[in-house]
Amino acid sequence: MSGVLVLAATPIGDPRDAAPRLGAELASADVVAAEDTRRLRRLCADLGVEVSGAVVSFHEHNESARSSELVARLVGGERVVVVTDAGMPSVSDPGYRLVTAAVAAGVRVTCLPGPSAVLMALAVSGLPVDRFCFEGFLPRKPGERARVLADLAGERRTLVFFEAPHRLEATLVAMAEAFGRDRRAAVCRELTKTYEEVKRGVLADLAAWAADGVRGEITLVVAGAPPVVTDLASQLDGIRDRVAAGERLKDVCADVAAATGLSKKALYDAALAAR
Repeated sequence: MSGVLVLAATPIGDPRDAAPRLGAELASADVVAAEDTRRLRRLCADLGVEVSGAVVSFHEHNESARSSELVARLVGGERVVVVTDAGMPSVSDPGYRLVTAAVAAGVRVTCLPGPSAVLMALAVSGLPVDRFCFEGFLPRKPGERARVLADLAGERRTLVFFEAPHRLEATLVAMAEAFGRDRRAAVCRELTKTYEEVKRGVLADLAAWAADGVRGEITLVVAGAPPVVTDLASQLDGIRDRVAAGERLKDVCADVAAATGLSKKALYDAALAAR
């Protein structure tokens, strides 16, 4: 029988947040693949556990090569636990390539849940949390970053990003340009750590605040785009032109409803009445 691949979440700051199962998994694993073996040793010391199996490095520079070795061990029946420096492996961290290779080999993949900077930042941001999307790190080059933000400008869901502290001001300025100066956001810094801070406000004000310099690990939460305010009458000419060009009225009304938030039935009825 093949082994099991365990993606184990690690604390994002306070080691006391470790899941009770984490110590047991580390102690009993045949192999522990760690993003930083030195951090793994510190974590084990905090948890009071000793790894009895093999410890191998597993980071962004060796993930592709190391994955084939780990899959071979998994196929051979071993239990492999993957840990990164903080949070869940494969979420803006090494792990994705190994998971896909393990799945392709028919190996069972499971997860040991734990702390999440994304979910914690959402919870404390004061912004809507019913629908959200995680965008990870933005491109470092200004032009590429601006293009990504332009594509996200109309996103209605709350947005979550990771960012390095020395790039925070530039990112907030770029967001203010792409999303509007008054778009609400929250900068969540050093979550679960001694100097945890959540700074809330509009993008322009947060950019000015960040100009003095910010330290620590950053999770940035930004409100989604506001709904487009429009009325039925303003849409009828465009609907009529598209129908005259050969499109079905029902399909056109569905498209316009999705883009504007107006009722599809109300658009349809108004278009029929205007004929």
